[in-house]
Amino acid sequence: MKQLHQSRKHLVVHLVVVAVSMKIEVLEKKHYASVSKIYKEGLATGIASFETSIPEWENWDEKFLKQCRYVALIKNEVVAWCSLTSVSKREVYKGVAEDTIYVSKLHQGKGIGKKLLQHLINESEKAGFWTLQAGIFAENKVSIKLHKDYGFRMVGLRKRIAKREEKWHDIALMERRSLKIN
Repeated sequence: MKQLHQSRKHLVVHLVVVAVSMKIEVLEKKHYASVSKIYKEGLATGIASFETSIPEWENWDEKFLKQCRYVALIKNEVVAWCSLTSVSKREVYKGVAEDTIYVSKLHQGKGIGKKLLQHLINESEKAGFWTLQAGIFAENKVSIKLHKDYGFRMVGLRKRIAKREEKWHDIALMERRSLKIN
């Protein structure tokens, strides 16, 4: 029991240290080499995206909205990133976006994803987004839990919506409605 108590104490101290030493910056082209490496790690899991290759900066830059792009840094090393994608070109949906968040394998489980998602939510509301949605592989329980913990609700499950490497996948559709924007 004493060892368990000491290990929990160590975990709490470790999380506090990560939170203090981590900083969040706007994602810029200079970060893309690190961002693409983290993205590649995520793609390798087979349950992060239907994409199977890493785009060049220009294609990536075109896909994601220019606002609300962030990197998490520890000791000036990019350890996670997040961004938003428009869900529609229609004016009535201008305040709705889909979030994307990736954390380096070496830094998962340290609370970085939590801090980054909270930052993305706060900044997206300041930018006028009233709804964030997420399409998450049903097998990606960690991402589903992260989103639930930050106010996303399950809208539904899109059964066998698409294939990745010849395997059909279900996508959990989640959304978070801002309480700050009426």
